[in-house]
Amino acid sequence: MLYKPLAEADPEVQRIIDNETYRQFTGLELIASENLTSLATMQANGSILTNKYSEGLPGARYYGGNEYIDELESLTQKRALEAFDLDPKVWGVNVQPYSGSTANFAAFTALIQPQDRIMGLGLPDGGHLTHGYYTAKKKITASSIYFQSFPYQVSRENGYIDYEKLKANAELYKPRLLVCGGSAYPRDWDYKFLADVAKSQGAYLLSDMAHISGLVAAKEQNSPFEYCDVVTTTTHKTLRGPRAGLIFFRKDREADLEARVNAAVFPACQGGPHNNTIAGVAVALKQAADPAFKQYAKAVRANTKALAEKLFSYGYRLQTDGSDNHLILWDLRPVGLTGSKVEKLCDLVHITLNKNAVAGDTSAVVPGGVRIGSNALTSRSMNEKDMETVAEFLHRVVQIAGVLQKEAGSKLLKDFMAKATEGDGEGRKQLLQLGQEVHDFATKFPLPGVPDTSVIKKPQ
Repeated sequence: MLYKPLAEADPEVQRIIDNETYRQFTGLELIASENLTSLATMQANGSILTNKYSEGLPGARYYGGNEYIDELESLTQKRALEAFDLDPKVWGVNVQPYSGSTANFAAFTALIQPQDRIMGLGLPDGGHLTHGYYTAKKKITASSIYFQSFPYQVSRENGYIDYEKLKANAELYKPRLLVCGGSAYPRDWDYKFLADVAKSQGAYLLSDMAHISGLVAAKEQNSPFEYCDVVTTTTHKTLRGPRAGLIFFRKDREADLEARVNAAVFPACQGGPHNNTIAGVAVALKQAADPAFKQYAKAVRANTKALAEKLFSYGYRLQTDGSDNHLILWDLRPVGLTGSKVEKLCDLVHITLNKNAVAGDTSAVVPGGVRIGSNALTSRSMNEKDMETVAEFLHRVVQIAGVLQKEAGSKLLKDFMAKATEGDGEGRKQLLQLGQEVHDFATKFPLPGVPDTSVIKKPQ
């Protein structure tokens, strides 16, 4: 049992992994929060390091036998600071968080007290759940349950953050913590303005750069480090590592901030670190310092621009009319579609993206748009011309959606999907044709982590 390879020990799980490999290879991954990590990162993440318990910090563990884990964690910290060009005398980093969400809550725990006031970009405006999201009827996440949250918004006219309104609301609300960063905001951030607002209210400024951290490392986005007290991030997305989190903290402003952050991660918010994942993070951070990664980050932005321009050429509306980073927010309301319908049709033709609220949406359940990211397809070596082809595929999805809506004679999602998946209507015929074209296009490109794609087989 202990020495059998996976295919022999558990063919059922192996089958699921093989099927997922085939799905990734034959489809187009456009979810902005996903990427395709390297073979070396996968090997580190799947290593024997998973066996070791190491509660505590390097040189101060609860368990023995951690001399090599200490070496690994110290190396990862060093690489994290180097990747973002940070002075170790000014900045420190905790590399133990299991995810971006746990990193954020640990950072909140370190900086403020329960029921203190926070301000973050609202989720319907492109923010993140962990920045204090709640509804009129329910507090959704721990950040809204344990802290008092007042979201700021984007302008309904142009989709950009309304910085002046943010400032005015901060003067009234007087937050203890101001959070910047988002999950569906296509523009860069004015960190100096936000730092001035935070300073005027005696608040901490925290940047959650999860989505753009790879672009920040490559200097393709403004850096939050000059202005922020704490910076959190995931390690996948544009950074292209395994799924984990990092917390960077200033060491030169408050003498005890380092101790507070470390204690907030462990023991306050989580147990022993996942050493195998930390090893994968270390590998990804080394890769992020390579000149090839900087070229990758440039290509991500160029591909996003090409995709946006092609969609514009079809007459579609994009929030903020474009993008500074890896994602675009496509407003489907002018063509009479919901993000849910387009997401599901895309799934049927092997294109993966996600429904997303756009500025002015009244319902998060039935959002008016979709979010599209170029980072994963760029990792598959696609260029600007390829992105124009992807945009053409997306355009055809919308056209087919119009046919299906007419055939359904109803705006209900179930009726719409019944026409898409059953019978021999014109819409379904067009979907099947498009699905084959997407398959043929996607399989022309390599798949990171799989050196020889010829071994990838269709599920039985």
